Amino acid sequence: MKKYMALCVAVSAAMAFTGCKSSESAYKQAYLKAKQQEEQQLQQQPQQAAQQEQEETNVVVPLEEKPVTEAQVVDNTDNVKVTQEKVSLVNGDGLKAFSVVVGSFSVEANATGLQQQLKNAGYNAQVAKNEERNMYRVIATTFDTKAEAASSRNDLQTKYPDAWLLYAK
Repeated sequence: MKKYMALCVAVSAAMAFTGCKSSESAYKQAYLKAKQQEEQQLQQQPQQAAQQEQEETNVVVPLEEKPVTEAQVVDNTDNVKVTQEKVSLVNGDGLKAFSVVVGSFSVEANATGLQQQLKNAGYNAQVAKNEERNMYRVIATTFDTKAEAASSRNDLQTKYPDAWLLYAK
């Protein structure tokens, strides 16, 4: 009986292994199906990209043309950084609200030297002292309005790149 049982197990195992064998045609069909899907995806990608471009395209509204006399000029003086300090005049005619500082020195003689160079260049230069920081500020120009001071600072930055605006307290 044991021999009979062993024979049945062997025959069943042989049938199981040979019955599940894949054929070459099944592999070929699976390969062709995968190849078709890949080709379809490649064809759809340019179409999807074109659709995305159309969806992402920004709409530009045409500008209204106006005569030059009606065009409004907007300046950027409101975004100009202004440093507020309490200063006292050391040498000069007097400070207005906004000043353009072209140099800062801890030694008064250095500040006076730059002031003289500015005066020789035609500026009404002045020296003011910030007591809190013990610094002498060399002021090239001084104005009542921020816009005028910003314009002057922009002109002076060609020769003095570190020029900045001071609002005197």
